[in-house]
Amino acid sequence: MASSSSTLPLCANKTPSSSFTNTNTNSSFFAKPSQLFLHGKRNQNFKFSCNANSGEHDKNLDAVDRRNVLLGLGGLYGAANLAPLATAAPIPSPDLKSCSKAHINDKEEVSYSCCPPIPSDMDSVPCYKFPSMPKLRIRPAAHAADEEYIAKYQLATSRMRELDKDPFDPLGFKQQANIHCAYCNGAYKIGGKELQVHFSWLFFPFHRWYLYFYERILGSLINDPTFGLPYWNWDHPKGMRIPPMFDREGSSLYDARRNQSHRNGTIIDLGFFGTEVQTTQLQQMTNNLTIMYRQMITNAPCPLLFFGQPYPLGTDPSPGMGTIENIPHTPVHIWVGSRPDENNVKHGEDMGNFYSAGLDPLFYSHHANVDRMWSEWKALGGKRRDLTHKDWLNSEFFFYDENRNPFRVKVRDCLDSKKMGFDYAPMPTPWRNFKPIRKSNAGKVNLSSVPPASKVFPLSKLDRAISFSIDRPSSSRTQQEKNEQEEMLTFNNIKYDDSKYIRFDVFLNVDKTVNADELDKAEYAGSYTSLPHVHGDNVSHVTSVTFQLAITELLEDIGLEDEDTIAVTVVPKTGGEEISIEGVEIKLVDC
Repeated sequence: MASSSSTLPLCANKTPSSSFTNTNTNSSFFAKPSQLFLHGKRNQNFKFSCNANSGEHDKNLDAVDRRNVLLGLGGLYGAANLAPLATAAPIPSPDLKSCSKAHINDKEEVSYSCCPPIPSDMDSVPCYKFPSMPKLRIRPAAHAADEEYIAKYQLATSRMRELDKDPFDPLGFKQQANIHCAYCNGAYKIGGKELQVHFSWLFFPFHRWYLYFYERILGSLINDPTFGLPYWNWDHPKGMRIPPMFDREGSSLYDARRNQSHRNGTIIDLGFFGTEVQTTQLQQMTNNLTIMYRQMITNAPCPLLFFGQPYPLGTDPSPGMGTIENIPHTPVHIWVGSRPDENNVKHGEDMGNFYSAGLDPLFYSHHANVDRMWSEWKALGGKRRDLTHKDWLNSEFFFYDENRNPFRVKVRDCLDSKKMGFDYAPMPTPWRNFKPIRKSNAGKVNLSSVPPASKVFPLSKLDRAISFSIDRPSSSRTQQEKNEQEEMLTFNNIKYDDSKYIRFDVFLNVDKTVNADELDKAEYAGSYTSLPHVHGDNVSHVTSVTFQLAITELLEDIGLEDEDTIAVTVVPKTGGEEISIEGVEIKLVDC
């Protein structure tokens, strides 16, 4: 085994109790992709915890008319996202010695082992220390990469694929893909519960570390320590298609198990949930820019809304996604992955399912842009900054480096990409200035024409559009009050069959005559969506969630800041007959 280029301190021994008491945690508040929730069979033992210490933007998009914006899916928030977090303990690195079979769904196992090779001395795996870097690795925008770069990337990926001749080589292409399978499809258990790095605050740091080592491995295979992964900048019109370097048949970057109807320059739908939107390319680009504005700005003013719900040791996995993980991260996976039963593929592989996503080289470019959104979001200012809770900062993962040496890593050490040795080539972000400005109504909707929420809820079936009026806890708030607390429209105890497709849209200051196919308006608040999925041991498939939308900015934009009561309209798009809602309220929540 090659020696590491760094001096690496051993982790200090810590032993979290296996009988850790479960803290009070709400159930999952967010939709998950179809066929992605899996159950490990064996418990883990914990022994160690690392003690490591811790561009210019477009103002206008000439080619796009903002009046054409149609589809802007809002962020989904669980009530616990902003609730105080009781101190528990951080998620430790998994014990590889008890890694078990991963699952595709509640009945079907992955046909091969996703577990990594076990180090000869698992009990002495050290913490990672960053090696010295003479210069930053710059990750380029995939659509703008030149042929020299593409050739280099193809060569590195080819050499990684060649390492698959030894199925236990941790640097091999399939072993690298298995990392995602093991962490995301139930191979590991932590504290007697399935470990899941999606649908919580672990999403961003896990994938940042994952790409960090993958990138360094590629660079080592072509003897170029400055090599940077390309990012698929689907948030810019020029990048809203599969980058050409990935769409060349015969290339090491090509994957035949993609949706064939989404190749050859097809504009991506960042809100894709299985149904093709029949619209023009220009319309689709405006849809995407509105999605980005809502998810990055309107619906993510607070850290937990962006990162996802807390997930300390002892709590149930998948407590709730942040805005970007929900949309556009998940829709991009589904849009790229093959359709079920296409080319005899049952599960929407490769990108369409967590266990197989890493088998498509495009996965890493997609996640490079997801990671880029972390930096872009913090650059927006306000309260958009990293979490400070120790259970997040001290959570750990396990990886092999480019020298085949095993390491444990901490969340706290990945908060600054430049300190990790990489950065992103600048690219304009036109979504920053793509706030919907068109209004359906010149003034306040006639509240006498809509019933109060108390007369509408509880609602047993959302089988048609409903409108209701609802009182606000406070009106005419000062800017300081708005900075301290976010106004949240909260739908309590939504129940539905999680084996079905679900989507409904929410509007403010309109009645049920609103044209719900036109979302390029200030009154559009967001959407709740759910794809069929496996969820723990829930054999009844009935899921109960709380859905929240940040509406402070929307109330300003539509001129309702001084109103004590507002009108809300909910329009079912898919599966409404399966949806019941116990009640709705507006809360002021600390950001």
